[in-house]
Amino acid sequence: MGTRSLGLGVFLALCLMPFLRNAAAIRFVIDREECFSHNVDYEGDTVHVSFVVIKADTPWHYTEDGVDLVVKDPKGDQIHDSRDKISDKFEFIVQKRGVHRFCFTNKSPYHETVDFDVHVGHFSYFDQHAKDEHFGPLFEQIAKLDEALYNIQFEQHWLEAQTDRQAILNESMSRRAVHKALFESAALVAASVVQVYLLRRLFERKLGTSRV
Repeated sequence: MGTRSLGLGVFLALCLMPFLRNAAAIRFVIDREECFSHNVDYEGDTVHVSFVVIKADTPWHYTEDGVDLVVKDPKGDQIHDSRDKISDKFEFIVQKRGVHRFCFTNKSPYHETVDFDVHVGHFSYFDQHAKDEHFGPLFEQIAKLDEALYNIQFEQHWLEAQTDRQAILNESMSRRAVHKALFESAALVAASVVQVYLLRRLFERKLGTSRV
């Protein structure tokens, strides 16, 4: 029984290996320009890309400035271009296998934190006459399960990045509201002190005039 279970485990592992996806996720701070490289081994693969500008390094000012993203294939040809985006999610079909470059450009005067995610979807086609006909449906179901799990993971990462951005934005707005309230209170107290001082000077001057 143990040998049979072990054999089944090895078989499932071998079945899942062709469906494993090449993925990369990173959160980085960009000043002006940052470029990343990602290797894609097969033509026809689908590359899923997403990014979210989590926050800008400006505690006193909220900015809607986004970033630019240019994607180039191994020959240097541009295959995607996003301009002034706070967040974006897209996919493309690989026409040339090899190293693809993803270059971000920040045109705002502030450092910005960006969450960047890349997943490569690859499906291996099996030679049907070299396999038992009963394995075909099994491979098909494994591929469908892999695709579903991948979509959930990709969407979850996208939503988490969006949630992080909103949380930082809410915290920043709350901090600014507190600072504004403190500044207004200090200004009101200062104005009251000046008014009391001026009134005292006015009364003292009138009192001195009446005595004369």
